[in-house]
Amino acid sequence: MIVVPLGIASATPTAARHLPSLALWREGDVFLFDCGENAQMRMLQAGIKRSKIDSIFISHFDTDHFSGLLGLLSTLQLQRRDKELTLVGPVGIKEYVDWNINFTKLELGFTINFVEVAEDFEEQIVVDRDDFYVEARPLKHKKFCIGYRFQEKDKPGKVDAEKAASMGVTEDAHFKELKSGNDITLEDGTVITASDIVGHPRPGDSFAYVTDTEYCPNAVKLAMNTNILYHEATFSGTLADKAKETGHSTALDAARVATEAQSKLLVIGHFSARYTNPFVLLREARENFFPTWLATELRPIFTDPAHEKGIIKAKVTIQEPTENKPQRGGGGGRRPQRGGGGGYSKGGKRFRSRRDDQGGGGYNRDRGGYNRDRGGYNRDRGGYQDRDRGGYNRDRGGYQDRDRGGYNRDRGGYQDRDRGNYGNADYQRPKREEGNDGDRKPKIITPRTPFDDFNRF
Repeated sequence: MIVVPLGIASATPTAARHLPSLALWREGDVFLFDCGENAQMRMLQAGIKRSKIDSIFISHFDTDHFSGLLGLLSTLQLQRRDKELTLVGPVGIKEYVDWNINFTKLELGFTINFVEVAEDFEEQIVVDRDDFYVEARPLKHKKFCIGYRFQEKDKPGKVDAEKAASMGVTEDAHFKELKSGNDITLEDGTVITASDIVGHPRPGDSFAYVTDTEYCPNAVKLAMNTNILYHEATFSGTLADKAKETGHSTALDAARVATEAQSKLLVIGHFSARYTNPFVLLREARENFFPTWLATELRPIFTDPAHEKGIIKAKVTIQEPTENKPQRGGGGGRRPQRGGGGGYSKGGKRFRSRRDDQGGGGYNRDRGGYNRDRGGYNRDRGGYQDRDRGGYNRDRGGYQDRDRGGYNRDRGGYQDRDRGNYGNADYQRPKREEGNDGDRKPKIITPRTPFDDFNRF
């Protein structure tokens, strides 16, 4: 069982987060939980085939949770799908889909098996197959919302092959019967009971999808002893009032559900757009439930990593806008060396072009390093020297240019020819107060703009 978050935003998308959707892969079939805008594109990018979708589960009728449904159905038709599709959601999902299909005159080549859940239900098995079932329970939101639990049925125990052979069991058909829990009779009339050969049944894996809800007992029931619990964490604890007002959970609420349900792993998602740094939510959840992960779009979460890794491989990687900023003074790309000339830096390491120029250029072992017209790196002179005694000079405490400018460590900053510019002779670098490193808090709130009102979501 592999869980792949496709969209982890709440209410509105951001530059790096898409609207709510999550795919569960199991033995080649895909089960989609919510279908926000762009869900089908995210499936492509995640390396998941849309043709493998078996069932779609819609939690509620907030637009961000089902706005990608019609586009997905249209794509499945264009792919000439003929396999039945199960679509589960609140009462009204059939009317919504049928009206849009009629309006667009879309002729589906496959049957949609609708399973509608009424608002007054307590608990319902919405999908029941030979080896798994899906349970639904109502959550506590501002409108009717459903949580889901995907549960594999208990698997047969392991067969003791040596013991079976000693008792005369040799045919494959007999092994299959025993593993199914059925007793068999051999040709000589000997009765072999399944309990003598097969070990205890093994519990199946489980996954719970709990989103758009305040803390409630049904969330705990859905998550009870799950391998993976995906729970919304729209707000941090400092906005608990906002969470209650909008019918959502904080990271602390998610941790509380995971603790009471004794889940093996909590994955939090559905983040408000106000959080540019969701690690503040992760830190908050881990204070009460340590095995907590941040949902990352397109990154698979495995129940059996040893056998499942490599099955799903993302086609693209979406990075936060704050990542991969140029590193000051040495990393991230090719950059000419200051004062010493002729090279570039990559990943914090310095490289120089291999050149043999007229006039004694190139690497000179006797002179202790690279020397081009007495420029370049000179080990004996303590650093980089340029033609006019500039460059980096270890003994002089920093970079020196032709007119004694550049960066000077002893003088507290950059010096230019006239002792002016950014950091002149009087400039002193501000000293960091001792003991305050641990008190520095990460930037977590997106600056307000005239285009977005983050107080609404």
